[in-house]
Amino acid sequence: MTSSIISQTEPPLPPWETLPTMYDLPSENPEEKGLPDDFHFLQPLLLYLTFQPTTWSSELVYSAADLNLYYDLQNPLWYKRPDWFGVVGVPKLYNGQDLRLSYVTWQEPANPFVVVELLSPGTEDEDLGNRESKIGKPPTKWEVYQRILRIPYYIVFSRYTNEVRAFQLVGGHYEPMNMTEGRLPMPELGLSLGLWQGTFRDIPKLWLRWFTLTGELIPEPTEEAIAANERVILAEQETIEAKRKVEQLGQLLRDLGVNPDTLDNA
Repeated sequence: MTSSIISQTEPPLPPWETLPTMYDLPSENPEEKGLPDDFHFLQPLLLYLTFQPTTWSSELVYSAADLNLYYDLQNPLWYKRPDWFGVVGVPKLYNGQDLRLSYVTWQEPANPFVVVELLSPGTEDEDLGNRESKIGKPPTKWEVYQRILRIPYYIVFSRYTNEVRAFQLVGGHYEPMNMTEGRLPMPELGLSLGLWQGTFRDIPKLWLRWFTLTGELIPEPTEEAIAANERVILAEQETIEAKRKVEQLGQLLRDLGVNPDTLDNA
């Protein structure tokens, strides 16, 4: 009996070249391009964890990612879904009782103060205000953030080019913001927003995150735990060093014929 071996002349292509991405697949919502990818989860999470305005009580600071933002009482089904937004003057729980299912601006004491959008393939014109709304259709993000909600700060970040485009509401319309020492200062919050090259959730890359106005990192909980552990280790090392010096001093006194144990009674 003879057996034949079918040779594979070419290896199969890797899945990232053959399988569709979230941007290739249809969404159940025709206005959305697809489901969030890993970056669209991690980057808003870092913003959420480090958004700690110093000019407001932490009990009146709220932020959310990928949450429906309803903005028009006359058209209550119209909404935008920012990648991340922050609000001040608003409690974390709706009416102080429950987690929000959405953010309905006419039922809240304040509109968002800052919005961050993360550029995705096909969303650049929408995010940067280069596309006008169609008659009979909801307004664009730019129109909602600038004209309807009048959000003071609007930030657009592209992980593909590592470019940050920032806009501040001036006289009812958005004006481009320039970075100061690599950051976007927001004195009303006591914070600044900038790029940080570091590791978050074991992923090293360039991230957008919150700083103090003077440029110090606002630590997220994992970093706080590491810093606290380092402080404990340093304190233990200082205690050991202090004990070692006391022992050295005691030995020196003994070498000179002085009993250090009797000095307190002298």
